[in-house]
Amino acid sequence: GDLGYTGPTPVQRATFDAITRGRDVIVQSKTGSGTTSAFGVPIVARLGQHQRRVRALGLCPTRELARQVARELEAIGRHCGIRVVPIYGGASYDRQFFELKKGVQIVIATPGRLMDHMKRGTVKLDGIKMVILDEADRMLDMGFREDIASILDATPTERQTVFFSATVSAQIRQLIKRYARDPETVRIEQKAVTVPTVKQFYYEVRPRLKVEALIRLLDFHAVKLGIVFCNTQRMVDDLADQLLAQGFAAVRLHGGIAQTQRTRVMNKFKKAEFDILVATDVAARGIDVDDLELVVNFDLPYDPEDYVHRIGRTGRAGKEGVAATFVSGREIYKLQYIE
Repeated sequence: GDLGYTGPTPVQRATFDAITRGRDVIVQSKTGSGTTSAFGVPIVARLGQHQRRVRALGLCPTRELARQVARELEAIGRHCGIRVVPIYGGASYDRQFFELKKGVQIVIATPGRLMDHMKRGTVKLDGIKMVILDEADRMLDMGFREDIASILDATPTERQTVFFSATVSAQIRQLIKRYARDPETVRIEQKAVTVPTVKQFYYEVRPRLKVEALIRLLDFHAVKLGIVFCNTQRMVDDLADQLLAQGFAAVRLHGGIAQTQRTRVMNKFKKAEFDILVATDVAARGIDVDDLELVVNFDLPYDPEDYVHRIGRTGRAGKEGVAATFVSGREIYKLQYIE
């Protein structure tokens, strides 16, 4: 209840049962459909807290995802005294080693950094009961195939293996054939995730022309209620100032603003007391406004799930919404990945 889950998503209901029974499972599901808690709750349920060794391993393609999964599992396992450690590149090696030495039951890792720890002998996988490959297709796309094979080879053969993947390619089938025993396949319907009532556009714009492009877009759509997303608090402040200077009724919302003030801004926005909200992802989590006409990604979000969250703010209650994204230079590849 206190984690903010209102009820199981379809992916959680369908997978929960199979994972809890100890079966190997292949879950074909778009990201962002509640996969973490789908495997998090059964893991925690199946692990004994008295053991101070690594019992479950989650592999993720990126450090952002590893951090996010570890955070969610920590929240689920906190009540049972289960410890979770995220292991990924770009963070202090010694700090991770120190955490591991204290004794943990769940490790969430990116394959490359986990291989480093295995070579140094700082992570032992011989007590593993369960391995989860999250976004398996993406890990293979990123070239982690050999690492994943080495990691799985280092775990006991009688472990439970769960694959989460948006697609099941030939490469994934080979992995499944080699590492899963009589797996059950769960397919999650796509319709629950995307946002069909939103028209999505992107514009290629040079960074220094983005403000000008935004103003033209706002004028063209004669926006009565819109949200513009930026990736940083500083960008939110800069952009809000520039819009105000151009005569737009714009208000800012980000994590650096006190909670009471944020609530006040949200209430005003719901009553349409100003036209444009300039916000970061963090601030936008609780936005639920029916008449939102336009969402603009002034900055391309770092994560595809954030993209879905952002554009899903419009097109509510059966009305059609518009989402526009500004892309510059090499970001076009990132956009293709989001697609």
